[in-house]
Amino acid sequence: MAEPIKILIVEDEMIIAANISLQLSSLGYEVTGIIPRGEEALANIKQTQPDIVLMDISLKGDLDGIETVQAMQNDYDIPVIYLTANADDVNFNRAKETNPFAFISKPFKKLDLQRAIELTINQIDCQKDSASNATMSNISPFILSDCIFVRHHEKMVKVDIKDILYIEAERNYCRIYSKGKEYLMVMTLKDMDEKLPDRHFIRVHRSFIVNISQIDEIATSHIVIARKAIPVSKSLKDELLNRLQTI
Repeated sequence: MAEPIKILIVEDEMIIAANISLQLSSLGYEVTGIIPRGEEALANIKQTQPDIVLMDISLKGDLDGIETVQAMQNDYDIPVIYLTANADDVNFNRAKETNPFAFISKPFKKLDLQRAIELTINQIDCQKDSASNATMSNISPFILSDCIFVRHHEKMVKVDIKDILYIEAERNYCRIYSKGKEYLMVMTLKDMDEKLPDRHFIRVHRSFIVNISQIDEIATSHIVIARKAIPVSKSLKDELLNRLQTI
């Protein structure tokens, strides 16, 4: 079972804060604290590290809500939802510089709070997915003598060399066509050509590398693999014919 989202309430009007806390608890969230001052909020954040901070802009004390968030962001990347009863242009523009996930104007309904939090959680999940995809995208394929491990649906999967039909260039990517499947790789065709085992593959065109054993037909200007007509460059055709004679 997933851990509940932890939310810190920073609000100096305690009746409003207590009402928010009840609403959040009824929605299944965990309230890590109700804090009336910015300085206390920073100490609490250090201890509890909540997932989301609900921050009143107009806090009393040495730090207002925006200054508290600015101080928090020096050490933590925690999403902020601002609560405000007075969204004047000056404070709004100050708050906007801290990149909040939402603003809620007082007085607000339970549904306003619920939707703001759900949208924030959705953005957090999207950012995590993007970060995960970016990390996986940077992983180069592992090319071994009899197989290639390629990224596919956020995993590294094994593709047998013998099952690869051909590889096509797509700008800085390569698309591997295997029996019944396709895989997109973050690698140029030139780099792929240098790393693939020579005994199985040959480059026949600036955009294609083929598995020699998978060739079904040879025509004047193209070859056929699994019903796909693949162009053959004049400069590379002699090498292809020589290789076919030696297998």
